Amino acid sequence: MSDIKLFEAKKVRTHWDEEKELWYFSVIDVIEALTGTDRPRKYWSDLKTKLTKEGSQLSDNIGQLKMAAEDGKMRLTDVADTAQILRLIQSIPSPKAEPFKQWLAQVGSERIEETEDPELSFDRAMETYLAKGYSKSWINQRLKSIEVRKELTDEWEKRGVKKGMDFAVLTDIITKAWSGKSVKQYKQHKTLKKENLRDHMTNLELVLNMLAEATTSEISKSRKPKTLDESKVIAKQGGTVAGNARKEIETKTGEKVVSSLNAKQIAQGKPKRKLK
Repeated sequence: MSDIKLFEAKKVRTHWDEEKELWYFSVIDVIEALTGTDRPRKYWSDLKTKLTKEGSQLSDNIGQLKMAAEDGKMRLTDVADTAQILRLIQSIPSPKAEPFKQWLAQVGSERIEETEDPELSFDRAMETYLAKGYSKSWINQRLKSIEVRKELTDEWEKRGVKKGMDFAVLTDIITKAWSGKSVKQYKQHKTLKKENLRDHMTNLELVLNMLAEATTSEISKSRKPKTLDESKVIAKQGGTVAGNARKEIETKTGEKVVSSLNAKQIAQGKPKRKLK
């Protein structure tokens, strides 16, 4: 299970290995969080050379996992478990070393607690969104959208759809069918780069996105597609159901559903754009 954790507002990509029961952290992200450097890859390259000269085998034992890159594509990146990260921190002079160690301990304890009580993960997500200034009504929609998305990706996995690129392709088809824009176009519309698109949707956008994904999931369960191409057809059908709802809403309200507003602008109550 891959996820993004926040350390002092810095994103750290993580992966929980269910079988080994270990957290893995992106080394590049950890270095950026600790040092603030805008060239974490160069820092890591130099540090690996230094460690090798010192006789340390730490960098040799670092593994790799596919994680979402800034462009949204899944790419191999160096990862380390908690014990390896703690050893790595010793080689990085940073005043944030101790706070980061405490953060690692917190991440580990939270995982154990969430395994015993899954509702805690939603509670913590609620706290994170509240701290960012989102309203409770929006947060409730966002958390529900996470649940709907998980149900869809579980269904895709059952049908043999591969994580990463195939998931991205199907998501793009669904998004295009309901909103009229590809994921890339949608993010450009909101002037976003590597931010999570759903975190910048209005309540109505979230609801229609959920409708599209939930419908796709239900059609897939009924049709039981055996190939990616069959899943693509179903993704378009699911998205189209929500797309028709969007068009009906726009006709009745005279306002565009797909907003150019980002999260900050939504919180400020900026007006929606009228249909031309």
